[in-house]
Amino acid sequence: MAAELKPRSEMDKKYLWRLEDIFPTDEAVEQEMAALSALLPEIAAYQGKVAEDPKGVIVRYFETSKRLEKIFAYAMMRADQDGSDGRYTAMLGKVRHLAVQLSAACAFLEPELLALPEEKLQSLGSDPSFSDYSEYIRGLLRNRAHTLPAEQEKLLAMAGDALSTPSQAFRVLSDVELPFPVIRDENGEEVQLSHGRYQTFLRSKNREVRKAAFQGMHNAYRDFGGTFAALYGGSVKRHVFMAQTRSYPSALVSALDPDEIPQAVFDNLLAQVDQALPALDEYLEIRKRLLSVDELHMYDLYVPMFGDVQFTADYEEGCRLALEALAPMGEEYLGVMRKAFSEGWIDVYENKAKRSGAYSNGVYGVHPYMLLNYEDDLNSVSTLVHEMGHSLHTYFSSKCQPYPKADYSLFVAEVASTCNEVLLSAYLRRKYNGDKAMLRYLLNSLLESFRTTVFRQTMFAAFEKKSHEMAEAGQPLTKETLTEAYLDLNRHYYGRAVHVDEEIGAEWMRIPHFYRDFYVYKYATGFSAAVCIADRILKEGEPAVRDHIRFLSAGSSVPPIEALKYAGVDMSSPKPVHRAMQVFRETVEELKKLL
Repeated sequence: MAAELKPRSEMDKKYLWRLEDIFPTDEAVEQEMAALSALLPEIAAYQGKVAEDPKGVIVRYFETSKRLEKIFAYAMMRADQDGSDGRYTAMLGKVRHLAVQLSAACAFLEPELLALPEEKLQSLGSDPSFSDYSEYIRGLLRNRAHTLPAEQEKLLAMAGDALSTPSQAFRVLSDVELPFPVIRDENGEEVQLSHGRYQTFLRSKNREVRKAAFQGMHNAYRDFGGTFAALYGGSVKRHVFMAQTRSYPSALVSALDPDEIPQAVFDNLLAQVDQALPALDEYLEIRKRLLSVDELHMYDLYVPMFGDVQFTADYEEGCRLALEALAPMGEEYLGVMRKAFSEGWIDVYENKAKRSGAYSNGVYGVHPYMLLNYEDDLNSVSTLVHEMGHSLHTYFSSKCQPYPKADYSLFVAEVASTCNEVLLSAYLRRKYNGDKAMLRYLLNSLLESFRTTVFRQTMFAAFEKKSHEMAEAGQPLTKETLTEAYLDLNRHYYGRAVHVDEEIGAEWMRIPHFYRDFYVYKYATGFSAAVCIADRILKEGEPAVRDHIRFLSAGSSVPPIEALKYAGVDMSSPKPVHRAMQVFRETVEELKKLL
């Protein structure tokens, strides 16, 4: 029988994060919330007066935001460490309510700033004494052409909740109300399918179980295909409507604009991945041979090709491995890692009612924190270095940038973390050079990351592009048209090496990311950039590390595509994705030699 999880109070304190670094006591948090709440009338009094003292209002806005962020981080992490502690659930609710109040109180700021003469805003942005806020001002100026008159902006803001109905309804239908069938598991027992069980069943050694889960899941969605088409179609039309309202040439350009990403980045990704499909075919042929099947099906793509390797590493050993794997990053980077391990940045083990999964959370002026649920295995070591990448990105950005420039874009958010994972993989392959079983496992793990993060997410991006172009051309977004478009893409990406089962045509119905317009491509570009950076670090050493640290330190002081150039990666060029695809091909060849 599995050991019961310990309550939070019985956990060894050396494995718990030290949230007292943010606020010494809960009472201090309550006092800060009360102080911020008392500021509401003072902030509201600025309405209609921004032109009198724009600098003062902007400074106050960011100071208030920074204080709110600290409160929110403390309350959220306290609630995450033990969801059964009602004190912190209540505290988090109060902080969220305060955040809504402050957001409403500050709603006048940007419309009034944009009402200033353009030369006045430009003067503010170029004022050396106001340089901490130059990017904020530049962003306002950039968006001016796409900003509507105040009354129209107010109407769009008021319509925001109603326009989000498709995504909200999707979550309710997909996660709560959709009926899933009963199938038989490996033991022949009847089990009702669910989202979590589906992932487990797709990894089953029993092919009939995989097939039953695959068919059961997609047929469940297909039975409600008309509803899902109406919901997704509504979401696409919302994106198109907002783009047209703000005078963008397309929904794609509108989605790329906040990060200042040229459309060439998106188009290069699709083109370079398309050229690499023969290498994907080779990899899938290896899968077919190792699974000993006459025909590879879509439900065969996730079952492990190699047995689980024997790899055990407790947390202390995991930290040692992380330091060794990331040694190419240099002593400055390793020094910060050691601080993270020894100074209460990490909440290590699972306890009763602790949030599942893992994340990194930055607190400006304090330090980053990491939540783990460490389990003494290889996946936990990989998660440790991944979250450490996020945390050190936040650390260097916060250290080198003022608060208004310290945050970084989602376009680059996964680069540092994935770079660390690639360095770990390279280190372990060197460490276990004589162990063929471990090498096969490690190479396949890297190849699966490529397949699911680059190839699959790029196919998702191609589907988004197709569905939005259909809507912009006035073509109907129905169950039939969307399913055929998605099925055609699967045939294009997989059809030479895999029998593309008809059921996969319904998969678009169950992807929540599609309700965030043109978001998934960032996984593929981020992974490609990380592979290139890790490759350069291993080949060039100190100069590449210096450039990478400069990228990590940039925050939002420059556009994300410019920040990546600091690390030697120009995503406006096809070269980074092309190089990443070369690494994929090389890894496929390496695996073939081991077989």
